Amino acid sequence: MPTMPKLIAGVLIAILGYVAAEAFKPGMPEGSYFGQFSLICAVIGFLVGWIVLGNKVGLGFAGAVSAGLQAAAVFTFFALLGFSIYLMLKRSVRMMYDDPMQAVVGVFDMMMKHGALLFTAQVMAVLVIGGIIAGLAVDWVGKRAT
Repeated sequence: MPTMPKLIAGVLIAILGYVAAEAFKPGMPEGSYFGQFSLICAVIGFLVGWIVLGNKVGLGFAGAVSAGLQAAAVFTFFALLGFSIYLMLKRSVRMMYDDPMQAVVGVFDMMMKHGALLFTAQVMAVLVIGGIIAGLAVDWVGKRAT
C-alpha cells in the first residue's frame, strides 16, 4: 500500500544511493567506465527505501536511526550483489569461467573485492550520515502523515 513515509523513504534512499555512487567513483582505478552506475544505484536505493525503510515508521529516535542504518546496509548489499552479477554475466559471455560454479564463486569474489573499495572515509560517511538522516526524516514524516 503506497504511503507518504514509503515514498519519502524511497526518495531519500535513492538520493543516498546516488550520492554514495558518486563518492565511490574516485576510489576506483583510473580509466574505469561507469555508464549509468549512479542512476542504477538510485533505482536500487528507491526500492530499498520503499521496501525496507518505509515499513519501519513510528519506532522512536533510536529505532529510526537503526532503520536508516539498516536501509543503508541493505542498499549497499544489493548494489554490490547486482553489479557483481552484471560483471559476472559480462565475463561469462567472454568465456572467462570454466563451469557455472566458478561463475557463482566469481560473483562473491567480486562482491568482496568491490566491497573492500567501499571502505573509504567519504563513502562510509555518506552511507552512515545519510542513513541516519533518512531514518529520522521518514520517522518524522510518519508521525505527521497519520
